[in-house]
Formats: sequence, structure tokens, C-alpha cells
Amino acid sequence: MNKANRFNLVRLLLIPIFLFVASAAAIEKPDIMQAKVFDPSIDVTEYWVSEKLDGVRARWDGKQLISKNGHLLHAPNWFIEDFPDVTLDGELWLARGQYQQTVSIVSRKAPHSGWEKIKLMVFDLPDNPKPFSERVAAMRQMAQQRHTPYLNFIKQFRVVSPDELKQKLDQVVAEGGEGLMLHHQDSLYQHGRSNRLLKLKPYDDAEAVVIGYRPGKGQFAGKMGSLKVRTENGKEFYIGTGFSQREREAPPPLGSLISFRHQGYTDKGIPRFAVFIRIRDEP
Repeated sequence: MNKANRFNLVRLLLIPIFLFVASAAAIEKPDIMQAKVFDPSIDVTEYWVSEKLDGVRARWDGKQLISKNGHLLHAPNWFIEDFPDVTLDGELWLARGQYQQTVSIVSRKAPHSGWEKIKLMVFDLPDNPKPFSERVAAMRQMAQQRHTPYLNFIKQFRVVSPDELKQKLDQVVAEGGEGLMLHHQDSLYQHGRSNRLLKLKPYDDAEAVVIGYRPGKGQFAGKMGSLKVRTENGKEFYIGTGFSQREREAPPPLGSLISFRHQGYTDKGIPRFAVFIRIRDEP
């Protein structure tokens, strides 16, 4: 066998090895349960209520932390060493109003001391097949047994009326919180959006992908005037308010995911009075 043939043979033998290594290193995107918007017609006494934290969604699979987009989060060993060997669904969270700083800390590609400020705030047990009320009981038992400051379980509580729910919402928002989550007592953990998991905020919000720009005029001449965006259901429209001067000078890049608030929808399903909130740049 000549030198060229030997080289080709070695290369062919190595290809399956490389493919195996790449496959082993890949992380499967977790199938997470997602909320729908609050429905005023529900019986609120059938739901558990908790604060909606503005953090980075993450899943602990018993060995590592994975983002909702399927990326490995490089937490230090000391952060996760006392985590349980069961699957946890939660938010990596720093404090109210600190979303961008949280993203900055957990997105780095190497462990670092910034994780000392972070906690995994757990709100569900994806692999537990029981109704949510029983999962709440299981989480409370785990909370009593935990031995790490980096793992907390979000407080779940009940309300007796829509008026009490509104009072709780007002209290959370007044203290700098984002809103509330409502989880039906009999709900099983399921993948995708579910009407058994609801989010309640003092305003409507949604997400969209940036697909274009409109140049600014007048005081915004030479800068971005508005973003052209597309929602997950294919609706396209422009958002022209809510931006800082810096964001107009360096607008969110094409393809990035943004959050915006709005006041309901037009007859054609377009969000009314959309206002930019921020880039959803979590890993």
C-alpha cells in the first residue's frame, strides 16, 4: 500500500470516531413546559401561584445545567456539587431587575466567580409523573433537605379570589417584580405551551425576531428609526419606541430575539402600540 492510500485509509477510519465524539458532545435541547397568557375566566382557586422571575431558564439534568436553547451552561463545580441527581426546571436568577447581568454571568464559556451571585430557582420537576400539587409537595421536601446556597425552590401559594390575585400581582410589581405564574393543581408536566401554565403581568408582552430596519428621521436621522420584526405566528410589523440612544445607534442584529410589550391586538392580529423592552440574548 502506497503512502497516499495509507493516508486515505486512516482518514476513513478516523471519520466515525470524530462523528462519535461530536455526537457525544452534543446536548439535546430540553423539552420544556411554557406558559400561555392569563385567562380571566379560570377558577383561580384551582391554581398554585408563584412570582414570575426574570432570569435565564435552565434545566438541571442531574449532572449539568442546560439552557432552554440546548447550550451547556459552564457553572463552576462548587456551584453544582450539592445539587440532587433528579431533573430540575427553573431560572438562574440574580435579583429583580438584573436580567442582563444574569445573562452576562451565565453565558461565559468558562466557570468564574460571578456565579457566586446566582441561584437556580426551581419551579418544577419535569421527570416527576404526578400532578403539580404532588410535585409541589416533593419540591418542599427537597427544599428541607438541600445543603447548598445556590439552589432554592420558588414559593408556591394559593389565592381564594381574583381580587386577592390582583393584590398579589400589585404587590410583586410594586416591589420590582415582573408578574405572577399560575400552575393548575392537576397539571402534568408537558412539553410546549399549555393552558395549565399561565403568566400574569400588568401588561401584555411577547417575543419576535428582528428581520429588518427602517431608518430614522428628524432627531433620529442617521440612526435606526424602527425595527421590523416577525412573531412566532408569522405576523410582521415595526416597533419604533422604547429604544435608548445607544440602542438606536447599535440596534439589535438581524435574527436576534427581542421582547416587547403591547396593548392587545388589531383585527388582523398585529400587536397594538408595541414598545421594545430588550434583546433576549440568553444562551
